[in-house]
Amino acid sequence: MTNRITDKMLEARVAYLNKLTGNPLEYSTPTDNGRNINIGHYHISHAYGGVCLHQTVNSGGGVTCPLSNGHGPKRDLYNELNAFIRGVETGKESAKG
Repeated sequence: MTNRITDKMLEARVAYLNKLTGNPLEYSTPTDNGRNINIGHYHISHAYGGVCLHQTVNSGGGVTCPLSNGHGPKRDLYNELNAFIRGVETGKESAKG
């Protein structure tokens, strides 16, 4: 039997991705006038019975799907996140020379 992929597991990977890339850890932060949307923040979207990685791209809350896969099974996203994270880590290691 395979291990079940949970929301908590996905959130942990996305939190690590935000930390690794230097992006904000929270979607928004409170301000005197309300809330400020944090551009660059990665987060999980839940829709259509599936999940997708989103990255906030503007102050209005617009997003992009950096993995370009749309909403699908949690296991697929977990595997794609791990590959994406490994790619970022490899890029950082290569940049160090």
